[in-house]
Formats: sequence, C-alpha cells, structure tokens
Amino acid sequence: MEEKKENKSQAIIEVINFGPLKITGNFLLKDLQRDKENSPGEVWLCRCGKSGNKPYCDESHKK
Repeated sequence: MEEKKENKSQAIIEVINFGPLKITGNFLLKDLQRDKENSPGEVWLCRCGKSGNKPYCDESHKK
C-alpha cells in the first residue's frame, strides 16, 4: 500500500499599510495565468492594482 505524503503549508501573511501583502514561509504559489507553480519562500503581492508585474509588487503604490 502506497503512503501519501501531505504537503502542509505554513505561511505568514503581513498586510503592509498602503502597500503590498508580504507572504513568507512554506507555501505554494500558483500563477494560473502563466501556468506556473513554485515555492518562493517570500513574495510581495500587489494590492493597489498599479503594478506592471502583477501579481507581484513593483512599488508602483509609492508613485
């Protein structure tokens, strides 16, 4: 009988005032538009909608 291993994610999500979401830890990021999947360890995601590199923050919110 084959034993299935569970991938348990543990992530910390920080909401930066007037800025992005900072996600750190053990998590899986799936980008369905680009058909990519990875475990970056840390990522900053855009919340303002101004980023030229969505879903990632490029600090456009500061402009």
